[in-house]
Amino acid sequence: MSDKIKNLEAKLAAAKTGGGEERIKKQHAKGKLTARERIHFLMDEGSFEEMGALVTHRTTDFGMDKQKFYGDGVVTGYGTINGRQVCVFAQDFTVFGGALSETHAEKICKVMDMALKIGVPMIGLNDSGGARIQEGVRSLGGYADIFHKNVMASGVIPQISGIMGPCAGGAVYSPAMTDFTLMAENSSYMFVTGPNVVKTVTNEEVTSEELGGAITHATKSGVTHLTAVNDMECIAQIKTMLSYMPQNCEELPELIPMEFGNEIRDELEHIVPENPNQPYDMRLVIKGIIDEDSFFEIHKHYAENIVVGFSRIGGRSVGVVANQPNSLAGVLDVDASKKAARFTRFCDCFNIPLLVLVDVPGFLPGTDQEWDGIITNGAKLLYALSEATVPKITVITRKAYGGAYDVMNSKHIGADMNYAWPGAEIAVMGAKGASEIIFKKEIANAADSEAKLAEKEKEYANKFANPYSAAERGFIDEVILPKNTRRKLIKAFSLLESKVAHLPKKKHGNIPL
Repeated sequence: MSDKIKNLEAKLAAAKTGGGEERIKKQHAKGKLTARERIHFLMDEGSFEEMGALVTHRTTDFGMDKQKFYGDGVVTGYGTINGRQVCVFAQDFTVFGGALSETHAEKICKVMDMALKIGVPMIGLNDSGGARIQEGVRSLGGYADIFHKNVMASGVIPQISGIMGPCAGGAVYSPAMTDFTLMAENSSYMFVTGPNVVKTVTNEEVTSEELGGAITHATKSGVTHLTAVNDMECIAQIKTMLSYMPQNCEELPELIPMEFGNEIRDELEHIVPENPNQPYDMRLVIKGIIDEDSFFEIHKHYAENIVVGFSRIGGRSVGVVANQPNSLAGVLDVDASKKAARFTRFCDCFNIPLLVLVDVPGFLPGTDQEWDGIITNGAKLLYALSEATVPKITVITRKAYGGAYDVMNSKHIGADMNYAWPGAEIAVMGAKGASEIIFKKEIANAADSEAKLAEKEKEYANKFANPYSAAERGFIDEVILPKNTRRKLIKAFSLLESKVAHLPKKKHGNIPL
């Protein structure tokens, strides 16, 4: 028996060194952690239990029968993060460059099945050279198996992907189907086809970093939701993000106990400028409403004309969707609509209430927007907010014009509570533009057309560019002072905690993709 125990200990020790000490040193030289180190820092100390440590590949072609490593390039298992059970896999670049084989894929699928079965978040730490070419279609089939598991788990358990090295070809589609993707700067990249293929096909000269690095995907494509300077920061962000989520779609996010005091916030009175055309930072409004230091922004550098992120209000986890007047005056465009719609749908999947802060002059005009599909992309946000059954509250801080008023969680598409600040303007369009259309003949025939326009502009503004007409019709539940906003929201979210809403029976809707 002692020989068998020694044999087992030797095999487990071999599994933990992966491709050997030399390759581990090379990993460290690149400023990267190994797969096991990443898991060590992610999980609570001593909580990780490994699954499949002694698995090896089955390939005998191309001399592969002489190269076998325990674990086959991926570490899988379960444990706790801040006391909460999670499942995890971490690809090991020291073994065949983390390339995915048939057994490698089977290990990932097995731990994903476990996460789905017990209803806990699934975290994948990606660092792989792609499909293991020595296995041909078996490795490709392995990817497809993983993709299918991603789809089956979508909306049932939170799925988070950390990209901590290369992720190319078919490998990119698994992170793309998870809920959130994080990338480590200067050490990770994602693309379907690499720089060499791009050069051959299009004759473009581009580096891996330019084509699919963390900054590229955080600012241009929106593929990644967060970037980190290194592996450790990426792991810390995953932990923080997880704290706002429940374990699965049937649970509520954790309610953080807090003592309530004076919830009046006088600083909110002075954020919105008197000049309706002057910008301001909506993050200051968010800061004045939420629990202190609780805002965790998502997609910060992509589609900056809208702000989304997790926060807490009265200890409750809340998703925030807010127009940003500091960027493009807060208009809705193609990218902003997609960004907000995706975040909205995640919150709805996992019982996270939504707070929508509105200061929107409309949709961005122009041929680029129309040709890029602003109609169908804008409809994505409309669809997402209409479909969401979680508690939904809207606060209009300044402008809510045109179709964008409807889209930004208006009462008409199912918002539960709608508030407006006293200076809010709710109308089809701005007073000047409306006056130029409605009173066109009067202005043209006037002796002083500019004075007449100013007169009519004031007349229109007094009648329509305020929140009171909407409040009279019940489209706004209450016109509130800015300083009272936090207190109102704490009470409203508490009221709506037991909200029950059901969608019509159907297989699924057909969101305008």
